[in-house]
Amino acid sequence: MGEVTDKLKAAGNKIAGSAKEGVGRATNDPQLEAEGAAQKLKGTGQDVKGSVKGALGDKL
Repeated sequence: MGEVTDKLKAAGNKIAGSAKEGVGRATNDPQLEAEGAAQKLKGTGQDVKGSVKGALGDKL
């Protein structure tokens, strides 16, 4: 996967994670809120991975 693909997946996970987290808070569902937070964290990791790939020229 390239830098752009990783960054697009990261954005999707951050958006979905934020939505889950918000719904979890609104419905008082701590498990859903935690899943959302974990998905946002996954998105952040993918974003970093994409940045590293960009800096190294997709040689990973």
